[in-house]
Amino acid sequence: MMSLAHDLQYAAELARGAGQIVREKYGKVERLTKTNAASSQEAVTEADRASQRYIVAGLRRRFAEDGIIGEESETGESITFDCPNPMGRNWVIDPIDGTNNFVGGLGMFAVCIGLLDQGNPVLGVVYDVTRDQMYASARDEGAWLDNRRLSVQKQPLGDSSIVLFTSNVLDKNGRTPGWAVRWIGQTRWKMRILGSAALEAVTVASGVAHGAVTVNGKLWDAAAPAAVVLEAGGLFTDLNGQAIFPFDLRNYTGAKVPYLAAGPAAHAELLREIQDHP
Repeated sequence: MMSLAHDLQYAAELARGAGQIVREKYGKVERLTKTNAASSQEAVTEADRASQRYIVAGLRRRFAEDGIIGEESETGESITFDCPNPMGRNWVIDPIDGTNNFVGGLGMFAVCIGLLDQGNPVLGVVYDVTRDQMYASARDEGAWLDNRRLSVQKQPLGDSSIVLFTSNVLDKNGRTPGWAVRWIGQTRWKMRILGSAALEAVTVASGVAHGAVTVNGKLWDAAAPAAVVLEAGGLFTDLNGQAIFPFDLRNYTGAKVPYLAAGPAAHAELLREIQDHP
């Protein structure tokens, strides 16, 4: 099987270049909105579009045959979906994960580039822009934070365990699930919300957090961090414990991809909580 080391290096350089574009616009942009697949409004900025333009141009230069899926489009009215072979190599881009943080001046946002091959996340980079830190992995190359090799927490959840979840945990009926209420209402686990699903997930890969739950994320919130979490020895499933990957890319228009990322021991306990307290 061909090594992905060179592809990973190139993707990391693209993420860093896009991050520079984003950093230069930090604190200087206007919050625009776009209508998503569920007909609700999401934040977007010219920085998101500039970042994606840069990444797409770089990918097309080097990987002309590969497909590209991105959160933004030039019109702002849809996603980018250029995917001639859904079972081939397809890059999945989130030009700014954590746009509301970016707009509001809270320095937790990331540039994400993932590669799906036959629907499986085989490469991912999550560039933490304001900290200038690169989470990166490729199949059989290990998961890394800059020059440090990453490994998930192998221990079960304990009294000082950090567990992350995204700010929007509402289910499709607009209600807060029972497990989220339980977790907020206890003081044993240390609950945290960063506002960037990808940064939350790679915090699991680095062993800092035991688990991270995203309820209302999309494919571009999952592809890159999934590659990093899996390569670091973690599990990355839906909220029923079922495999998300290989992902069927055919006709993807932005449907939600809820996920639980965790170390093996923590995953079982968090999954039980989610299932026992819907």
